[in-house]
Parts: sequence; C-alpha cells; structure tokens
Amino acid sequence: MNRLPHLLSHRNRRGRRNLGLLATAVALGLAAAFGLAALLQPPVRDLSYGRFRKTLVDGGVASARVGPTAIEGRLAAPAAGAPGPRYRVSRLGMEHDEDLIRLLEAHVPGGDYDAESAPSAAWSTALPTAMFLMMIAVLSLVVARSGGMGSALAFSKSRPRVYGADERRITFENVAGHDEVVAELREVVDFLRTPGRFHSLGGRIPKGVLLVGAPGTGKTLLARAVAGEAGVPYFSLSGSDFVELFVGVGAARVRSLFARAQAEAPSLIFIDELDAIGKARGAGGSGGHDERDQTLNQLLVEMDGFDADRGVILLAATNRPETLDPALVRPGRFDRQVVVDRPDLVGREQILAVHSRVVPLADGLNLRQIAAMTPGFVGADLANLVNEAALLAARRGKEQVGQPEFEDGIERLIAGPEKRQRLLLPDEKRRIAYHEAGHALVARSLPQTDPVHKVSIVGRGAAALGYTLYRPEDDRFLHTRTALQNAICCLLGGTLAEEIALGETSDGCTSDLSRATEIASRMVLDFGMSPVLGRLRYTAERDAPRPGGPAPDRAYSEQTAREIDLEVRRIVDEALAKARRILEERREALDRVAARLIERESINAVELDELLAA
Repeated sequence: MNRLPHLLSHRNRRGRRNLGLLATAVALGLAAAFGLAALLQPPVRDLSYGRFRKTLVDGGVASARVGPTAIEGRLAAPAAGAPGPRYRVSRLGMEHDEDLIRLLEAHVPGGDYDAESAPSAAWSTALPTAMFLMMIAVLSLVVARSGGMGSALAFSKSRPRVYGADERRITFENVAGHDEVVAELREVVDFLRTPGRFHSLGGRIPKGVLLVGAPGTGKTLLARAVAGEAGVPYFSLSGSDFVELFVGVGAARVRSLFARAQAEAPSLIFIDELDAIGKARGAGGSGGHDERDQTLNQLLVEMDGFDADRGVILLAATNRPETLDPALVRPGRFDRQVVVDRPDLVGREQILAVHSRVVPLADGLNLRQIAAMTPGFVGADLANLVNEAALLAARRGKEQVGQPEFEDGIERLIAGPEKRQRLLLPDEKRRIAYHEAGHALVARSLPQTDPVHKVSIVGRGAAALGYTLYRPEDDRFLHTRTALQNAICCLLGGTLAEEIALGETSDGCTSDLSRATEIASRMVLDFGMSPVLGRLRYTAERDAPRPGGPAPDRAYSEQTAREIDLEVRRIVDEALAKARRILEERREALDRVAARLIERESINAVELDELLAA
C-alpha cells in the first residue's frame, strides 16, 4: 500500500514522457513532410504583371489560374511533349484590370484558365493561429520533460558530486603514510562531530583547510576520509567545474554550491585543483574583470560570508600553491595549510600494505624491501605498482604475487615495458653492455652512492636501450658535496666506458649528460659549492622559468655568468677524470661485467659482486 503513490507517480512521469516523445515525433514528421513537399515542387518563375500581359498576348501562356492576390499557371512548352515552366504573377494593385478576362479568353489555348474564390477572413486567421499553438504545445512538452523553464539556465547552478552520509565511507583507515597530516585533519573531524567542545573554550575552527602536495600524494583521498570520519555530506568539485564560457556563470555556481552546503550543514566542501580559479588576479588574462576573476571574487565573498560555526568547512587541494591569490590564502579564509608530502620509507611500506590487502602475497615477501626500491613514489604510483605486480603474476600463471613480480613492476614503471623484439646489431649490443657496465662499476667503486640492484641491456620504453637500477638503502633528504660529485661520476661512467673499451663514444649518453650538467649547475647556482663564486645563490625564486614562458632575466653580470660556466665545466671535468681513473684501473672487471651482460642480458647485485671480486 505504501508503494502505491510511488507507482502512480512513476506511471504519470512515464506517461508524460511518452506524450512528450509522441508530440515531438509528430512535430518532426510534419516538418519533414512540409520540407519534402517544398523540395519536390518544381521551380516557379516570378513574372511582373506587365511582362505577363505581353507574354499572354504573344501566345506564351498555356494555362492560368486567377486568384485574389496572384495568378499562377504554366507557360507555353519550349519543346513538344514537355510541360512548360510554372509561373507566378502578383495581382496586388491590379485587381480591377477589366481586360484580363478578355485577354485570357483570346490568347489561352483551349480556354484553359480558371479563377479561385478568396478565403474567408476566419480561415485566413485560423490556420496560422493553429500552427502557432501547435508550436507552443511542442515547446511546452519539451521544456516540461527537461525539467521546467528553470532548466534553461541550469548551467548556472553548481553540479557537485555529492557523497551522502549513508554511502560507503572512506575513513582514515584507508589512508597510510601520512600520520602527521591525519593528525592535523582529525581536529576538523572532531569539530564536525562535537562543535560544542570548541565553542565552550572560545575556539574557532578554521574556515578553510588547504591541502598542498605533489600530484598523486592522496589529497583527494584525505578530504573524503575527513567526510567519512565525520559522517557528513561531502560536496566534491574541481576548480575547472566553475569555469564557463558565459560571464557570471562561475560566480553563480559558487553561490549555488555554498547555499547547498549550508542547507545540509554540517557538511564539507572540497574543491580540487583550486589553482584553476584561485590564481593571483592580474597575472595574465584579459584584466581584472574576466570570468575567472569574477569567480574568484565570489569565492572570497562566500568565504567571508559563511560561518564555520554552522558546521560548513571548506577543503581545497592544489599542487601549485605559489600561484594562488594572496587574498585567498590569508588568515580568515584558508587559515591552515597542510603539506601532503611524498611518503618516506615507512610511509611507502604502509601504503603498499593497504593496497595489498586484496592481493594474495607470496610467503616471505618483504614489503620493506619493495618500499626501499621506490624512492620518490607517491601513493598513486604505489597503487599502480601493486596492480602491475598482480597483472604480471596472472600473466605468468601464478596464484600469488611474489618478489619478482614487484621488482619487474618497478622496472616497468620507471623505464617502461621490455622491448625484447627490438633487434640490435652485435656491435650495438656490445656497446650498450660496456655502457651499463661502466655505470655499475663506477657506482660500486665510490662512497655515498646508491647500491646497484640490477644491470640490464634489455631495451625498455621508447628510448632506453639498457639501464642500471639502483636501490637506496634509506631515504636521503640531504646530499653532501661528495655525494653530488660521485653522482656525476656515475652518470659519466657509461660514455667513458664506451670510449675506453671501444675507442669512441655514441649518442646514447644524452640523458646522462643532461642530468650531470644539471647537478653541476645546481651545485654552483643553488648550493654555493663553488670555491670561486663563494657561498651565494644565483637563482632566485622569481627567476624560476615558467613552462611556456620567456626565460627569466639573470640577476648577475656577464662576467659572473662566464665564471658560472667555467665552474660548471670544472666540476664536470673533475668528475670525468675521476671516473676515467676508476675504469682504467679496473679494466678487467669492466670487461667481465660487459661479457656477462652480453651473455645473459641481465645481472643482479649478487652476480655483480662476484664479477667485481674475481
């Protein structure tokens, strides 16, 4: 019995929908019929009244039908057996031509002429009125089916993705590797749950919390976890959802979003990619009155107008906080900024454990070792790694995911898929083997370098013909001058090994030279590691180049620029000499590693140690 009103309402909606479809089909059918009839009609030649009388006297009119306002008929056939062209003559102003009937009687062959009576005034008015009413009816049905007259401006309303309190919730248990961030956000959750505890002490919850971090670090996941822990409605949009072609639509969507959130308070608003609408005003664009600036202004007004004590909190995320307008991130709007950084070794292990809950892992698998092989990976990368390892295990017919699948997944994510079908000439294969052996030998001969985990001459990705995989033992947040110099030596070891063993270098060292030059340049420009230029920084934040923008002006003289170039060149030359000395002193070991690579294509850390110790 309780479902009867619902069923009747459903039937009524279905009936209105069917009626609207039927009316639309009828209107389209009539329009198509009239259009087809117009296309099938033969062309009509318009004649002036004087030209018609002359053609009639000359015997060029085959038939005529005289109407109240026009004369229509056919002209004489230009050839035997073919109908003549149709014509039409306006009678406006010539309705009282008394000679017309006499001329038709005398010059139309066979007396083929006729006259039609004028339509009544009622019929002349009824026909266009009926067509107009039919069009109004069709438009009314279409508008009713699309949601009413307000739907014509529905694009001005925000369309957030709403997660209700009764949906499957994401909590802080689904978040790993960000313990400090979770601790910061728990205060927001506590306020949404028990706001009275803060009000009794005179505390005020921040109106806005800005999550700042690299792409893939889990900012969106954290925002959903806050809503899930608090059990409140969660309105999620991207910054680009406010941008529209029409001026004023973005501001209207901002007003609509905050109105919905306050109507369902306590609630949480999350705006992803805030920099899409929150860029500093006046930085590019068409001035201070374009659509983006109006949207930002409305957002500032709404953040000033709504009261966080009512239980509406705004969360936003961006990976470009330096581009945001200062008025947006000042206290009173986004009071708190939470940095969601790349996870450390322990955090990566926790993230791997979370994503591996639904994956059958092999006995003895050590996630700490997998985490140690993934420095710089963010949560999205680690989730992709677990998925790649599971796919590799399924492809190999295994029932559990083991260490080899994870290691192969890391190599696939770093260097790309294997290209075993890429055919190499014997001399190319030998050159690649010496190149990678040079990297590995120099790295194992110098202190403060990452341990070599694997050396391979199997091509991967679009350009890598071989690779040397390092496995850091711990996360490093600082690098000494010696560590940076030795890193340059390792990068240059490949091209030097080619020169020492084969007599000349190749063009396979492009990426190595680029990275070596970058490290040497930063040692001079940013880290003050040049004894000639002193402990100064020559690259200011304002000098950082923007993608697609012009090169920044240098804040130093031409003489200083020359000294910088000389110092960069000196650092690289010293690294070249150091790496060359190592390779020449251990030439036999270099030959053994290269020969094993040519034979087996890949060697691991244990095999590399045996070859170097022989």
